[in-house]
Amino acid sequence: MAHSSRDTNETLDTLGYVFRQPRLLEEALTHKSHVNESRERGYRHNERLEFLGDAVLALIVSDYLAASFPDSTEGELSKLKARLVSEISLARAARRLNLGSRLRLGRGEELTQGREKSSLLANAVEALIAAVYLDGGLEAARLFTLRTLMQELEDLRELEGPAAIQDYKTQLQEWCQKRFETLPQYATVRETGPDHQKLFEVKLMVRGEVLGVGVGRSKKEAEQMAAKQALEQASHS
Repeated sequence: MAHSSRDTNETLDTLGYVFRQPRLLEEALTHKSHVNESRERGYRHNERLEFLGDAVLALIVSDYLAASFPDSTEGELSKLKARLVSEISLARAARRLNLGSRLRLGRGEELTQGREKSSLLANAVEALIAAVYLDGGLEAARLFTLRTLMQELEDLRELEGPAAIQDYKTQLQEWCQKRFETLPQYATVRETGPDHQKLFEVKLMVRGEVLGVGVGRSKKEAEQMAAKQALEQASHS
């Protein structure tokens, strides 16, 4: 049964993102088996978005890991990245999003329990990331991806021990004092999820201008990631 884009948006809105172009969302959740068997014209399957999403996901995860584990070698970071973008990891995230029930599948895939297949679910996550990227840009895709994989990122931190995020807040504070003679301000934009798995989104402002946005399992972590983004922007300006 086809699901309306409104229904799908309501599901994904728990992550704080609503599509301005619903057709991108529909494409991301449409498997090629549905297109091959459907008599309706105009459907596109998600393999194009899956291809793009693979690259966008790799960039976002690589950036996050390089910032979070500054003392790790290239080889160590590559192993962490491979774990995060694996089919197992992405399929876990897809099940938390209940994407299986939202996929548009052909009859053959329905009969072979396609909604439970890890490969289809992982591909759908990659396609969704690409859809968000095309709909809202890289920053929207970054926030969506980090929210979606937050549990996996948290698990990774616990496995890797006390390798902490660098103290970007202190670095930014020093930069602001030198450049503007003022301190940055942080504001919580959104809190999502149940109390035991709450996610925080924080924006960072200097003199009323938003310079960074971050997401994390605590306000402190979200503030650190917002400060990181602001420092990166400052280095390129």
